[in-house]
Amino acid sequence: LPHGHLAPHYGRAWPAGARCAGMVCPHMIDLHTHSTCSDGTDPPERIVELAASAGCSAVALTDHDTLVGLEAAGLRAGELAVRLVPGCEVSCAYRGRNPHVLVYFVTDVEGPLQEELARLRRDRKVRNRRLVARLQSLHAPITYEEIVAEAAGEESVGRPHVATVLVRHGLAESIPDAFERLLGEGKPAYIPKARVSPSEIALLAKASGGVPVLAHPFTLEMSPSELASAVAELAEAGFAGIEAYYGRYTRDERAALRDLAQRNGLVATGGTDYHGPVKARLSVGGGEGDPSVPDHGLDDLGARRP
Repeated sequence: LPHGHLAPHYGRAWPAGARCAGMVCPHMIDLHTHSTCSDGTDPPERIVELAASAGCSAVALTDHDTLVGLEAAGLRAGELAVRLVPGCEVSCAYRGRNPHVLVYFVTDVEGPLQEELARLRRDRKVRNRRLVARLQSLHAPITYEEIVAEAAGEESVGRPHVATVLVRHGLAESIPDAFERLLGEGKPAYIPKARVSPSEIALLAKASGGVPVLAHPFTLEMSPSELASAVAELAEAGFAGIEAYYGRYTRDERAALRDLAQRNGLVATGGTDYHGPVKARLSVGGGEGDPSVPDHGLDDLGARRP
């Protein structure tokens, strides 16, 4: 497809300067959201509705390890004239850290990235059963079936669903408390999941027509020099961008990441990482501090498509 366009099924892009009913169309975008197809609380079509209500001209659905929500989101995007950017988020292993990689412009069709996502989902099911068994060994009165019901399906189960059930049983005060005391890395019920390297994801993304972006770089908890080295290495591996305009980042943090992107020839992208109430003070198209994400970043990403 020509640069800057997606199949009609995924909505359409507003041309620069386009007008809607006599008014200039909005150019707010959000390139990082999650639905009930992974660990969010809103169905895919609702994500699009929230984006339209916020004045977004484009929104990316980036569920963890899956593309299954894109069809429903795409249909609603077409109805609301919001451009849906198809994507996903993948957890990786790199330099002793667990970076997350956003891949854009990939759809739920056959391809090497899609095959890897299916493998990761199979591993997730095994991990989730082990996690529940670990909690039961700690005398938590929960069942796997209860977790699946909370997630509205086995494919969607993630730790936030487990945390929600723990809160319901009075075993945690809140979802953050459940992660802090039981589910987080190094905690009693933590079970690691399968991860791949960012360079592998970059290769698979390119082979599937997508572009990889490093999500929320500061969660890597690297020193400035370490992060600069890592970003340079990922750029060499084929990354197209880094998420500079993250929902919880301050203006200074965003400026530092924009500079890092520029120095490495990468696109500075952004999004809220919206999950619903499980991540407080975030909404589709909005976040703490300055929520605006420059819309030209989406066109710049599109230009990097293989």
